[in-house]
Amino acid sequence: MTPTIRWGVLGCAGIAIDAVIPAIQSSRLGRVAAIASRDIKKARHTAAAFDIPTAYGSYEELLADPNIDAIYNPLPNHLHVPLTRQALEQGKPVLCEKPIALNAQEAEELSAAAKRTGLPVAEAFMVRHHPQWTMASSLAETGHIGDVRAIQAIFSYYLEDPNNVRNQASIGGGALLDVGCYAVNIARLLFAAEPLRAIAAIERDPAFETDRLTSGLMEFPGGRQLIFTCATQLVLTQKVTVLGTRGRMELEIPFNAPPDEQTTIVIDNGEDLAGNGRREIVIDAVDQYREQADAFAATILTGVPLVTDLNDAIANMKALDALFRSTTTGRWEAP
Repeated sequence: MTPTIRWGVLGCAGIAIDAVIPAIQSSRLGRVAAIASRDIKKARHTAAAFDIPTAYGSYEELLADPNIDAIYNPLPNHLHVPLTRQALEQGKPVLCEKPIALNAQEAEELSAAAKRTGLPVAEAFMVRHHPQWTMASSLAETGHIGDVRAIQAIFSYYLEDPNNVRNQASIGGGALLDVGCYAVNIARLLFAAEPLRAIAAIERDPAFETDRLTSGLMEFPGGRQLIFTCATQLVLTQKVTVLGTRGRMELEIPFNAPPDEQTTIVIDNGEDLAGNGRREIVIDAVDQYREQADAFAATILTGVPLVTDLNDAIANMKALDALFRSTTTGRWEAP
């Protein structure tokens, strides 16, 4: 019989309810055994909806439960590091939502706690577990579109609810930490390198004080560039275009790939602008959240290395920090 991980979920965040809990419940290597919320009624309601055996009215109760093997932390950004550290102190590995921290210094402090306890911690970039990104990385690495020189990415949605954590600056809300982080992450993946310098322009919501529109430029070794736009008050859009010397590659739904539908990578050799050099690579439907849960469970059960470890998470945060700093200094900043 295949051993399974008993997961505990901190809070009833939308990402947990809509994606991660259903994924864990259908995974090969785990089940959700408990959920906690500061509102016990909410915890009980969610537990009943997903057939979760135990509901707690505090995070501390769940973290102290000896029957929980691993924690999923989808709490607001400012609680990622403190609650993940508490989980580690209770002897529990943690899969923590992105961004792993509010800044690189926090991420490094968390890394020190993980090293001290010897327990795995992973940043929940689910896209890194989807085969379309494995394929895209392979195509870039093998020169399928020539020398990859530029990546353009857009990730936006429209949200004006003042009570939503994404619109609260004091707890890490805003576009760059919420969705701009994906553009940085996939550029680092496809270029297989860290950025040398970064600069950004930010437009902030006058009431929320969050960055509601951010565009950034990053230079990687060899003159390669990432150009991206992220927003919390623009039309729902996702797009990634990878430009090489002999072709381009586009991922049609790069970040929120549906779990029950095929995804498509478009390759165009640039024969003409009418698309006569276009072909498609179709990827079978995959629940990237389920793949993420099973990958983390496999690390706990067998010691297989994490797909992305805390060193990767720290590097991503350093790049995001540089973008934020540049809007204050008005110049390029090194991560």
